[in-house]
Amino acid sequence: MTSVKLLLPLAAEQKSADVTDWAARIGWVVGLLLFIAFVYWLMRQGWKWRGSLQSGLPALPTAPETPGEARLSMTGRYHGSTTAGHWLDRIVAHGLGARSRVELTLTDAGLEVVRPGANDFFVPAGCLREARLDKGIAGKVLAEGGLLIVTWQHGDTLIDSGFRSDRSAEHPAWVEAVNAMNPSITTEGPAR
Repeated sequence: MTSVKLLLPLAAEQKSADVTDWAARIGWVVGLLLFIAFVYWLMRQGWKWRGSLQSGLPALPTAPETPGEARLSMTGRYHGSTTAGHWLDRIVAHGLGARSRVELTLTDAGLEVVRPGANDFFVPAGCLREARLDKGIAGKVLAEGGLLIVTWQHGDTLIDSGFRSDRSAEHPAWVEAVNAMNPSITTEGPAR
């Protein structure tokens, strides 16, 4: 009889341990979801704020009706644009901060950037400053020489735009062709 009396309190303890406090669990889940939504909202506000700070950037030029014969063309990824020389200072105005697929075409008139699902733009030949191979731009870091960086003048701002070809062996030809369009670039690098 005493063994039965000892087992009853143990059974009662085990039964109470199996009871789940659903209200507390639901409260924690809802709190976590609200926290995630708040962090996402803060990131979105930061993106909008950066865009409003860069609102003085002129509208992006569009390609001329007859840009001329293509010197080079490639398909790949557009990884974004930054202020030249500041690889972490992303430019988001006019959709320049949005990553996308890209089709680049270099003609005598300039560089045509076609981005499905994002704003296309055109860099006139007179605005091209230099091209180089680099390893990173805001939000994307690759092996040394993994990115084609094209520096161009837009209004009063020098911009670095980062591209990666589907066939990265094409990058050196692009550097040579873009730099050949700007006579101020010497073998030591761009005139700054």
